[in-house]
Amino acid sequence: QVPLVESGGGSVQSGGSLRLSCAPSGFPSTSYTMAWFRTAPGKEREGVAAIDSRGKTNYGDSVKGRFLISEDNASNTLYLQMNRLTPEDTAMYHCAATRGRWADPPLTETVYNSWGHGTQVTVSS
Repeated sequence: QVPLVESGGGSVQSGGSLRLSCAPSGFPSTSYTMAWFRTAPGKEREGVAAIDSRGKTNYGDSVKGRFLISEDNASNTLYLQMNRLTPEDTAMYHCAATRGRWADPPLTETVYNSWGHGTQVTVSS
């Protein structure tokens, strides 16, 4: 397991944008498959977006076209740009990492073995 620290959450009105950051400690994020998951009250954890060491990305159906996952090599930071937010996006967002590689970076939580504590995103109507 590797330490992951998320930041960037907050409260925003519907239609607004937020950018989440995840800073892995002690390893280059680009050497891992990284992902964002979210957990809304009363719901199961949902895979939001993932990116692997080749830069290949994968998105959950509910965020396609609105969210963008990216990595910055210089700052060793994983990002999640979230646009056109709706109240349904309200959740605790977690960053996750794994050393594995797949044809497409997975959105299945069981393959990830390192997790951050999360950052809260609240979208009001």
